[in-house]
Amino acid sequence: MFHAKTFKEKLGLFLTILWPIMVTQLSLHAMTLVDTIMSGRVGTDDLAGVAIGSSIWMPVFTGINGILLAVTPIVAQFLGRGENHKIRYSVNQFLYLSLILALLVILIGSLFLDPLLSLMNLDDAVHHVAFHYLIGLSTGIIPLFMFNVIRNFFDAQGFTRITMFITIIGVPLSALLNYALIFGNFGFPALGGIGAGYATGITYWVIFLISILMTFKISAMRHYKLFIQWAKPSISEWKKQLSIGVPIGLSIFFEASIFAVMTLLIGMMFSTITIAANQIALNFTTLIFMIPLSISMALTILVGYSVGGQKYKSAKQYTLVGVLGGAGILGIASIFLFLFREQIARLYSSDPQVIILAGQFFIIAIFYQISDAIQSSLQGVLRGYKDVKIPFIVAFTSYWIIGIPVGYTLAAFTSLGPKGFWIGITIGLTCAAIGFFVRLRYIQKQKSPEDLPSENFYTPIK
Repeated sequence: MFHAKTFKEKLGLFLTILWPIMVTQLSLHAMTLVDTIMSGRVGTDDLAGVAIGSSIWMPVFTGINGILLAVTPIVAQFLGRGENHKIRYSVNQFLYLSLILALLVILIGSLFLDPLLSLMNLDDAVHHVAFHYLIGLSTGIIPLFMFNVIRNFFDAQGFTRITMFITIIGVPLSALLNYALIFGNFGFPALGGIGAGYATGITYWVIFLISILMTFKISAMRHYKLFIQWAKPSISEWKKQLSIGVPIGLSIFFEASIFAVMTLLIGMMFSTITIAANQIALNFTTLIFMIPLSISMALTILVGYSVGGQKYKSAKQYTLVGVLGGAGILGIASIFLFLFREQIARLYSSDPQVIILAGQFFIIAIFYQISDAIQSSLQGVLRGYKDVKIPFIVAFTSYWIIGIPVGYTLAAFTSLGPKGFWIGITIGLTCAAIGFFVRLRYIQKQKSPEDLPSENFYTPIK
C-alpha cells in the first residue's frame, strides 16, 4: 500500500483494496444464504427455525466482530506513520482478546439461549430447530473470532485478496457440508435446519486454519512472526484496544440488532409464514448490503492510512468516492430488486403466501437501502479517523430511540402490520446517515490542510 498522489491513483488504489473485500463479504454472507435456502427446502418450520437462530446470532457476531474491527484502523495508522514494528504486538493482543470474547459468548449462550427462545412462544418444532442450529454453530465461534483478527490484520495492510481466496474456499465447502448434514447425504444423518449450524461451525474451523497457514506461506506476512513470537497478555493494551473497538462493536450491534429485534417481534406477533417471508427479505437485502459494507471497510483502511500519514486531503477524496459510489450501486441494485422480487422469493420457498408477502417486504426494503449505504460508508470513514464515541451515540439514538419504537408503533397500532417494522427501520437509518454526515463535517474541519505538510510526494510501504 502507498500514499497515492493523483486522484486517478487514489481511485485505482481504492478499487484494488475494495473488490477483494467485496468478494470476501459476499462469500461470508453466501454461507448464511446457503443455510437459509437449503433449510427452506426441508420445510417452513426449518426455515423459520434457522431464521430465528440467525437473528439471535447475527447481532452477537457483528457486535463482537465490530470490536475486533479495531485492528484495521490501528494497524493502518501504524503503517501510515511507518511504525510497522508495533503491529505484531498489537495483533497478538487482539488474538488473546478474541479468544476471551469467544469463550464469554459461549458461556452466556449456554445460560440464556433456551430461556430466550421460551419467551418467544414459538412452535415446538421451530424452537427445537433454532436451539440446536445455534448449538451447532457455536462449535465454530472460537475460530471465527480469531480468523477475523487475522483477516483485519491482512486487510489493513492492503492484502485484501488473501482473505478473499480463503473465504471463497469456504463457500463450496459450506454448501457441501449443508448438503450432507441437512439432507442426510454421504452417510450422514438428515438433521434438517440443525445441520446447517454444524456445517457452518466446521467451515469456520477450516478457514481459520487456512488463514494461519497464510501467515507462514506469504513472504510479506512471515517477517511479523505472528504465531511464532508471542507477547505476554496485557490488560492495559486490551483496555486501549477496547476503547476503540467497543464503540465500533456497539454501533454495529445496535444496527444489526434492530433487524434481529424486528424478526423476534414478528415471531411473537405474527405467524410462521410471516417469519419465513421476513427472513427471505432480510436475508437477500443483507446480501446486497455486503456491497456498501465492503466500501465502508475499504474506507476505514484507506482513510486510516491517510490520517496516519497526515494526508487529510486524500482522506476527503477517498470519502467522496466511497460514499457516492455506495449510494449509486445500491440505487441500481434496488431497481433489480423491484423487478425480480417474487422470482427471488421463489429461490427460498415454494409456499405462495410466503412468496407474496416477501415480495411486499422487498418493495419497502428498496427505500431503506440507499440510506443504509450512505450511513455505512460514513461510519467507515469515521472509523478511519478513530472517531468512534460520538458515532456510537448517533447509532444508538437513530436505531433504538427512533427506528425500533416507530416500527413497533406502526406494526402494532396501524393496518401496516409487519411492514411497519421495515418503515421504522428506514426512518432510523436515514437519521443515522444525517447524524454521521454532520459528525464527519465537524471532524474534517478540525483537520486543517493548511497546517499540514505537502501531499505531493510518494511514499511506498514495504
